[in-house]
Amino acid sequence: MWDFFGTVRHRHSVRKYQTDIAVEREKLHAILEMACAAPSAGDLQAYQIIVVSTPAERDGLRTAAGGQAFLSEAPICLVFCADPEASAKQYGERGRSLYAIQDATIAAAYAQLAVVAAGMGSTWVGAFDEAAVKELLGIPAHQRPVALLSIGYPAEMPEPTSRRHLSEIVQYR
Repeated sequence: MWDFFGTVRHRHSVRKYQTDIAVEREKLHAILEMACAAPSAGDLQAYQIIVVSTPAERDGLRTAAGGQAFLSEAPICLVFCADPEASAKQYGERGRSLYAIQDATIAAAYAQLAVVAAGMGSTWVGAFDEAAVKELLGIPAHQRPVALLSIGYPAEMPEPTSRRHLSEIVQYR
């Protein structure tokens, strides 16, 4: 176990998973609890999380995501769906167009860090055919899939990638 800073520093996109080791139910439950602990606009939690574990559905996600093989390989894929209309009831158009998406992606980020804290790896996927994912999983029309998160035990750890220097990103005023 790492402290928060260590957890963040040890997060890498894992694209090779051990296919013979399942994600333990207790760990999955803890990851989902951390996702639901994420802040959201007005505490509405205007999102749904779909846990995809069947090989056929993971293969379907792989296809919808342009053939990214690790989606089939990872034992679990979490699909984060924004609920724009739930947010719009409270916040109008800004809730519909922004807050619901932020809520779902913040929950996904919390889940991703919880995966690392649980000793596993993940990869965030944003490049996918939304309509195909909706059809595959029977997602209601009022929800929008915004992120896929493959999770499992890494078969290999990728080399850390370089990050831009703070001076290139941060502005002090």
